[in-house]
This record gives sequence, structure tokens and C-alpha cells, in this order.
Amino acid sequence: MQWWHAILLGIVEGLTEFLPISSTGHLTVVEKLLGYQIQDPGVTAFTAIIQVGAILAAVLYFIRDIVRLAVAWFKGLFSRDARANVDYRLGWAVIVGSIPIAIVGLAGQKLIEGALRSLWAVAAGLILWSVVLFLADRASARQTGRRGAPRGEESITVVDALIVGLWQCVALIPGVSRSGATISGALFRGIDRVTATRWSFFLGIPALVAAGGFETVKAFKNVHDTVGWIPTLIGTAVAFVVAYASIAWLLRFVAHHRFTAFVVYRVVAGLAVVGLIASGIVTAS
Repeated sequence: MQWWHAILLGIVEGLTEFLPISSTGHLTVVEKLLGYQIQDPGVTAFTAIIQVGAILAAVLYFIRDIVRLAVAWFKGLFSRDARANVDYRLGWAVIVGSIPIAIVGLAGQKLIEGALRSLWAVAAGLILWSVVLFLADRASARQTGRRGAPRGEESITVVDALIVGLWQCVALIPGVSRSGATISGALFRGIDRVTATRWSFFLGIPALVAAGGFETVKAFKNVHDTVGWIPTLIGTAVAFVVAYASIAWLLRFVAHHRFTAFVVYRVVAGLAVVGLIASGIVTAS
């Protein structure tokens, strides 16, 4: 892989990982436009590994929250009084909410890395999930107009986290978007936009770290023989820097705006992918 390809893909990853527009979908399209075989084991591993850069940006951005929840959870394991702390419950919520995608991801790994690595799947995911995000956004807007709603972070239960974690599993389909799935699930649970977005990060940290670490170990030789480790490290570093800025922007944006702009973008992007395939500029697989 050429160094400027690695930089470009790192930028794409950093910009799209936490926005509800599908980083995997965008990376797949850009990789195809650059001439890479998207089902090549090395390319698949590169795509997963550079996500670690983006997730490390999230860890750094939310480090105080992570430490707060971790300390409260650990204390609660040994002290009954500490279990009354809301952060103890939230710590368990993160753990429980991360379990579904780990199970489904391992069980469906061959399908995810094979048949679903198609631009037709990306286009379908982008367009169809825009409908779900639109409906979730409308449901949240209706909830906002009611007394005592929407719900904030302190109201999140382990059941909420488990349900949102199940929604996250749908994001294994390219084009759906992990953040788009988790945010939609949280909005349907009556959770406010900012909290839904923050919890998308919290549930994404264990999932993406595990996926990236697993791919690093499993595909070490594939990366070395195909993409190369220097481009992979460059892409990961670029993704880290860009993702950090993207996180800060997204949290400010959702505090004052609905997700309509992302819904429109997803539809346009999905139709653009269809156009690229239909025109023969890229092949679907």
C-alpha cells in the first residue's frame, strides 16, 4: 500500500467511525476506488486494525469517564455501600452491553468477512438503515416534548445496555454503522441524543479494541505480506488524530441538532454506491 493511500484511508476511518454513517462502508468503497480487493485477508485486517486508532482516540477523550466507571465498578465488587453508586450500575451496563456483539461477531465471522464484504450490502445498509435512524430520531423528538423526558445517563439500566448492545450487532452488516445502530437503539429507549451518542462510544470501545486486537494477532502475516505494517501504522495514527476531532464535533452537534443531516447523507451515499456499481466504475465484490 502506498503511504498516501494509508493516510487517505486513515482520514476516512477517523471521520466516519463515530458518525452514524458507517466507517466500514466508506472504507470499503474507498478501498475499491483505490484498486484494492476488499475480500483480501490483508485488506480486511488493515480495515479492522486502523479502527484501533479511532477507538484509542475515544479512550483518550473519555478517559475520565472510563476511570470513574471502572473505579466505581471495582469498589462495588467488594462493598455493598459502593453498589448504591450509579456508576457501579453503569459499569455493569457497559460490560453487559458489550457481550452480544462479541458473541455474534465471532459466530458470524466468515459471513462478515465474506459475502457481506460486498458493495451491494454497503449500499443497502446505508439506505435502509437511514429509515431506522430517521424513525428513531422522530421518536426521540416526540419524547422530548413530554414531561420528564428524555432520559439521561443516570437512568440507564443494565437492561437498556443489553438491548442497545443487541442493536449494535446489526452493525456487523457493512453500511449500517455501529454508532448508527447503537444511537438508534438508545433513542428508541427514550434516551436523549447526547447520552445516546456518548453510550455509542462506551459500547464501541470494548468491541473495537477486541476486533482490532484479534485481527492484529490473527492476520499479522497477511498484513506483512500484503498491505505492509508501515502503511497500517500510518493509517492507524491518522485515524487517531482525525477521530479525536470528530468526537468533539459530534458531541457538540448532537447537543443542538437532530440526526436529519446524517439521514440525508446516508441515502445520497447509498445511491452514489449504486451508481458506481451500475456504471462499472467499481465492482460489487
